[in-house]
Amino acid sequence: MKRTYKHRFSVAAPTEAVANFHSDTRALRLLTPMPVQFNVVEPLAEGSRADFTLWAGPIPIRWVALHTNVSQLHGFEDSQERGPFEFWHHKHSFMAIDDQFTEVIDEIESQFGNGLVNGLISRLMWWSLPLLFSFRSWRTKLELKK
Repeated sequence: MKRTYKHRFSVAAPTEAVANFHSDTRALRLLTPMPVQFNVVEPLAEGSRADFTLWAGPIPIRWVALHTNVSQLHGFEDSQERGPFEFWHHKHSFMAIDDQFTEVIDEIESQFGNGLVNGLISRLMWWSLPLLFSFRSWRTKLELKK
């Protein structure tokens, strides 16, 4: 069964600044609060990939995401190529509220992984999404104040 999650927040920054922040390869590191080993993070472009390992205590969770529908000012999408979910699709959108404020919208559609390990890990990750995206909105606002 597919599940959906949506999160949105506004940031006091023009859309171009928000888009530039998210397209920087360092953004993923800044927006990921748990211990992560970044194997390869390609510059954001159509068909680029991010390959990393999340650590849940002693358990490594390998994740490879493929970026598609990359639009410099409007956002991008990523889909899990490898990871604990059976299906994962994440759409990042940026919408100008006015010249100085931007709304960041995240929409995720997923299906829990199969088997005991992937099933448990994907559920725990799914249930932690509100905390993750609260952290990401706080960190985005903090970074764009600089």
